[in-house]
Amino acid sequence: MHSPSPEPPSAAPTDRWGERLPRSLGLLSAVAVLVGSTIGSGIFRTPAIIADRVPSPLPMLGVWALGGLLVLCGALTLAELAALFPRSGGVFVYVREGFGRLPAFLFGWTELLVIRASALGAIATVFAEYFMRSLGMNPELPEFAGPVHYLAAGAILVTAAFSYAGVHWSALVLNATTLAKYAALLLLVLLAFAAGDGDFRHFTTSGGPVAARLFGLSLVSVLWAYDGWADVSFVGGEVRDPERNLPRALVLGTVAVIAIYLMVNIAYLYLLPIAEVRRSSLVAADAAALLVGRMGVGLIAVVVMISTFGTLAGSMLTGPRIFFAMAGDGLFFRGVAAVHPRFRTPSRAIVLTAALGVVFVLLRTFEELADTFILAIWPFYALAAASVFVLRRRRPDLRRPVRTVGYPIVPVLFLLSALVILGNALVASPRDPAIAFGVILSGLPAYWLWRRFPRAAG
Repeated sequence: MHSPSPEPPSAAPTDRWGERLPRSLGLLSAVAVLVGSTIGSGIFRTPAIIADRVPSPLPMLGVWALGGLLVLCGALTLAELAALFPRSGGVFVYVREGFGRLPAFLFGWTELLVIRASALGAIATVFAEYFMRSLGMNPELPEFAGPVHYLAAGAILVTAAFSYAGVHWSALVLNATTLAKYAALLLLVLLAFAAGDGDFRHFTTSGGPVAARLFGLSLVSVLWAYDGWADVSFVGGEVRDPERNLPRALVLGTVAVIAIYLMVNIAYLYLLPIAEVRRSSLVAADAAALLVGRMGVGLIAVVVMISTFGTLAGSMLTGPRIFFAMAGDGLFFRGVAAVHPRFRTPSRAIVLTAALGVVFVLLRTFEELADTFILAIWPFYALAAASVFVLRRRRPDLRRPVRTVGYPIVPVLFLLSALVILGNALVASPRDPAIAFGVILSGLPAYWLWRRFPRAAG
């Protein structure tokens, strides 16, 4: 039996904010969207990269703390915008309201071509690798290269099915996986200090000098581990009592992520000297092995598998709402703005997102996918934050249920950090930023064509 065809955009009623999707996410689910979308494989894979670039314990922890401070500044800034415009699309809406349709289109275009599909592919690849590890197979062997890609593609399709069938199903998966992975990381920290044979002298033993250029480059890697902090804004149109719950979810979820990331890295350094952290591709497994023996390696593989599946579900829940908002604004094919009459989800946007993710994961490796999207999204985070200044000047009459804490210092810090991060990446590794900016600029002729031939997009 076939489900009914999605209804046209005009058929679904809107609420007082102009939203057509049902508001069914409470505060805890919104926090779970942020935490679940953020904590994926980064905290398991990134510490070794950071320790290699910053081989001194306190500066290494400083990178994680600084990255957390920057994203917290971003969350505090977006809290004002989220309460002001609680709509599907989040950052897309904030950029549009602050700077107009062209920059908003470029954000959606970049999400379509690079950011969302790359993120889904990278997360699904890590899930597939650790799913195979949990079954006793080594995904690094050449004969398993194909199965990793196919398993990753299958994971994307499964999470897309949850998202298609209703936001409550995705929320259920996110709530369960978020609770499981946060509890597992917290347990690792508690066991490290309660039962681990660690040494506080590890925090004073340096592995070498710290170069300013590598410190900045390591900050980019840390921000990849933190990426997801703004994703809850994309489902702003489905959060209940959004003027209160969206700002709270942004701040509470971000603080929860920062806290667990710092605690876990402190636990790693307590159990292992930084020289060993540098050599460990999965430092959590080595730490767990010290605590509970060989069984710890298998347990961590299962935790990573659960963690990345939850992150994949979060990304599949949030990403399609960007394309849904674009289409509803006339900046993408109108049919993508359809709401499914039975499931009340942006079904066509979900199918499009899943298809792009599958294509990317079948054609590209994890490293290619992960390096692509982080630099492409930060210019738009900066634009969204800058919208706070623009809207306060141009539209002071708007009722602001929430105002940015520490304005104007907090958004200025976030904007300056974004410029420093992008500038450092451009100097240290110019190829990746050049590709990211090339994709963004390729949206200019696409936007011109869209405006020139609007009926073709009907």
